Amino acid sequence: MANSKYEYVKSFENEDEMMYPNLIVVRIDGRNFERFSEINEFEKPNDERALNLMNCCATSVLEKYPDIILAYGFSDEYSFIFKKETKFYQRRVSKILSLVVSFFASLYVAKWREFFPAKDMRSTPSFKSRVICCPSMEVLQAYLAWRQRECHSKNQYNTCLWMLIKSGKSEREAHEVLKGTQKQEKNEILFQQFGINYKKLPSMYRQGSCVLKTEVDDTLKIPDNEAPVKRLRKKVIIVHSENIASRSFWNDYSCLCKEIGGFEQNVNNIKQEYVKSFQSENKLLPFTWIVIRIDGSHFHRFSEVQGFEKPNDEHALKLMNSCAVAVLEEFNDIVFAYGVSDEYSFVLKRNTQLYQRRASEIVSATVSFFSSTYVMKWKEFFPKKELKYPPNFDGRAVCYPSYEIIRDYLAWRQVDCHINNQYNTCFWMLVKSGKSTREAQSLLKGTQTQEKNQMLSQLFGIDYNMLPVIFRNGSSVFWDKETTVMDDGVVVKSHKKAVVEHPNIIEDDFWEAHPLILEETSPRSQECSRYDWD
Repeated sequence: MANSKYEYVKSFENEDEMMYPNLIVVRIDGRNFERFSEINEFEKPNDERALNLMNCCATSVLEKYPDIILAYGFSDEYSFIFKKETKFYQRRVSKILSLVVSFFASLYVAKWREFFPAKDMRSTPSFKSRVICCPSMEVLQAYLAWRQRECHSKNQYNTCLWMLIKSGKSEREAHEVLKGTQKQEKNEILFQQFGINYKKLPSMYRQGSCVLKTEVDDTLKIPDNEAPVKRLRKKVIIVHSENIASRSFWNDYSCLCKEIGGFEQNVNNIKQEYVKSFQSENKLLPFTWIVIRIDGSHFHRFSEVQGFEKPNDEHALKLMNSCAVAVLEEFNDIVFAYGVSDEYSFVLKRNTQLYQRRASEIVSATVSFFSSTYVMKWKEFFPKKELKYPPNFDGRAVCYPSYEIIRDYLAWRQVDCHINNQYNTCFWMLVKSGKSTREAQSLLKGTQTQEKNQMLSQLFGIDYNMLPVIFRNGSSVFWDKETTVMDDGVVVKSHKKAVVEHPNIIEDDFWEAHPLILEETSPRSQECSRYDWD
């Protein structure tokens, strides 16, 4: 990380570590998925292909992250349970929930065609996530029982609702018929009016899906005259069970007991309020600038696999910028974004009430939308290059209390851009000239700005200051007014438009030219302005 006078802004970051021995559960939920399912014409009340897509994404998450042992999902939600002694990214809540939801969102887009080969995805999917802190196995058991009970009740209700609607009733009439009905009454409606035995419906609809790791024998390849060698390896499977929180189900899979723990007895009465009290609801300080900073996860490897140009791939940078524009268009409370390489910082207005300022929801919604957009837009910027595997990003939320400090944060990121880009430009020119990576690093060790500029000029004939400004300054995305003017000078149309520019945001000139981006909008400041202070 580059050193500068702006480094102090890092002190505002909060390491939200979940202490051991709490069990970690990450729950993701579809964001505006009712609308998404309507736009994409999902079958009601259950679309088997959509559910199988969710299950496929959950399976891939377990395969990618060894510390996730079990997942349970239905409809548009999934809960991921980590092994008891996990040190996954040092148990930082924001890192954990953002990585899981980002990868899930990327997978959802990347795998869409496998399940909907004849249907284009018509809108961008995204998810919210939160962490549930389970201080004991009893809490985890109650949580799983609660989620499966929700699956049972919601699916039974929705099955009745949509059968009534398909029979000719309006949605309001169908809700009125079902108002106050109990489980048995719904079963009778289904059987008597539609000839449906609810218990005969597919178990995936009624019970949800459990994705877990189990141990299987694996025979190793051996020379002809030697005895076969067997070893245990973990395999991800999908099962459907009536009660995933029962001792019998848990004991059937030794990996669950070994990696997470066992249940001492079956759970009966579940108090929803009790379980919900363990959900992490970290609200961010009021009247502060909220910055959502996202970073590519293992993007060095991703860029190598995808064959990105070094030190900068203009197509990749423009893809990042396009995703940032989409984020601004999706979340109106984001007033500015700054990006470089594989990172982007999104600034929310000071008085935002987005998700009631709950950090987990703001971070997860932003990072998942950015991730799914990245996959959806890939072909626009790399029409001849296949996306080898879905990328993912991690995110965090940081509060900055004043105009001066938010300005210093953004200056810090641009200084970092300047220093890192100059170093990388020198490094890759040396490597392309025949030096090994170790030799290039040795030549650059301890060099200052002027020395690097001289190296580029003398060895490679490159004037660093003439390189594309997108490389040197990074990219700024913000709202600007777009106007249409008639020949007689009359303005007939004016509206906001998210624009991408590459200005110097360290100095005052840019901010003086765009004073409304970081305007003081807190209710307190507006109230105080009404009074005449002596």
